[in-house]
Amino acid sequence: MAGFRRSSAGVSARFARPEAAIIRDLVGQVVELVEPEPEPGAPASPQSPEADELAALTGMTGGSPEDASLPDDPVLARLLPDAYRDDDDAAQEFRRFTESSLRSAKVQCARTLLSTLPVGGGRVKLSSEQAEDWLRSLNDVRLALGVRLGVTDDFDGLENDVSPGDPRYAYVQVYQWLAYIQGSLVNALS
Repeated sequence: MAGFRRSSAGVSARFARPEAAIIRDLVGQVVELVEPEPEPGAPASPQSPEADELAALTGMTGGSPEDASLPDDPVLARLLPDAYRDDDDAAQEFRRFTESSLRSAKVQCARTLLSTLPVGGGRVKLSSEQAEDWLRSLNDVRLALGVRLGVTDDFDGLENDVSPGDPRYAYVQVYQWLAYIQGSLVNALS
């Protein structure tokens, strides 16, 4: 893969069938993670009158305060981080009114990527808006992989510690490849 290049209508790249399959699979996994199926028969969460009033004014919807905590899954916690790390109450209140729309935005970006990436590989032509969705979706995949790999600011150290015999080796290679794709897309948009 040569990466993304600027074209007259936006940006474009060509993906081989296996490359498209890897990206589609990983993006699909992120969608499954951020868009969980509602439990059958689960009642809607009651809201306080203050929450109803705020929702009416802002157009935001909020769940119950009990559902507004940082997810236990470390990947979800990375994809849906707290807005206020030093104030649990503010973080919980912010999450309560924004998490649903954040999840929806992530799913929409992923759907854009999936709808523009041919299943069997091939040329991808993106408008600027579609390219922005691709960047967001690729970033979500890299964040999820990074959590599973234990990536920190010092990724170079992990790369040196993971040899071809390590079960994480293939994931490190995919992580680096996604970084290349994302970087080429940023450069093509610049």
